[in-house]
Amino acid sequence: MGMAVLPLPYYPSLPSSQQKPLQTKPNSKSNTNTSLIVQCCHNQTEPIKLNSNGHARFPEKNPLINSAPSTPFVPPRPRRIILVRHGESQGNVDESVYTRIPDPKIALTDKGKAQAEECGHRIKKMIEKDGDENWQIYFYVSPYRRTLETLQSLARPFERSRIAGFREEPRIREQDFGNFQNREKMRVEKALRKLYGRFFYRFPDGESAADVYDRITGFRETLRTDINIGRYQAPGKRRTEMNLVIVSHGLTLRVFLMRWYKWTVQQFEGLTNLGNGDMLVMEKGYGGRYSLLAHHQEEELRRFGLTDEMLIDQEWQKFASPADLNYDCPMVNSFFPHLNEATSKCEQGG
Repeated sequence: MGMAVLPLPYYPSLPSSQQKPLQTKPNSKSNTNTSLIVQCCHNQTEPIKLNSNGHARFPEKNPLINSAPSTPFVPPRPRRIILVRHGESQGNVDESVYTRIPDPKIALTDKGKAQAEECGHRIKKMIEKDGDENWQIYFYVSPYRRTLETLQSLARPFERSRIAGFREEPRIREQDFGNFQNREKMRVEKALRKLYGRFFYRFPDGESAADVYDRITGFRETLRTDINIGRYQAPGKRRTEMNLVIVSHGLTLRVFLMRWYKWTVQQFEGLTNLGNGDMLVMEKGYGGRYSLLAHHQEEELRRFGLTDEMLIDQEWQKFASPADLNYDCPMVNSFFPHLNEATSKCEQGG
């Protein structure tokens, strides 16, 4: 029996010139060669129509309803990133509490709560000076008790309408010094850290600052993504003036700055700790980058530990755009000896 063949007139949608026969092997019981016409069920001269199958519950994903705009919307970058160290804690007053209370559960003192609330008033006053009536604030906070309590006190000056939200972020927690700490042993360890170097010394059963750097790198990428996609802005309020506040710990905030501005290990180890309830402000400059010099005075940053080279870079950050690269970075000449020698000769006229 031969293979059944559909007659050509059965496919009116394709001209005969486009209908190609598919040759098949002869039937073992017949010497008759047969041809099978294969045709796509869609008319090639008509555009493919999209259906809404699977999008009934998610209309925003339906290309028939929502088409991409011709020019993508770029959300405004937050006006500031404000770094706040927690207020005075029980551990700041009496180090022996680390021997009986887990580090994440150490609370603020009454003085620490007052420091945090006073910091909140300073932040609110700073933002109100901008003169923008539609400002809001968004918080990132370490999950430790002293930072959570700091945020609760810091936020007291702000009405609900001003608080866009907050996120508990474990990656900005305190450096891990181990579990319950032996007071005398910890003094020895901190002395060893001073000899070994603050950045690379790892506490037994704990972390080094280099370990903190690794997790801060992940947080920084999350933060940059949140900034770039405008995650803080509610739908229909894309022009709100946003301010971000990161409530964390002294070393963690110094490592965050190191990672953000690409400071070296040597530059990191020259930084001093923020006081309890103190803040540093990274303010958006003229080109869109964040600079410490856009808010702070030079002398204030020098006390924090910034060198001449770091201050020169902060001045560049104040005018650069996010996509710019500092080709005149002063670190290049100072790091490579032959370039530094050549520069010195030029300055001496030789």
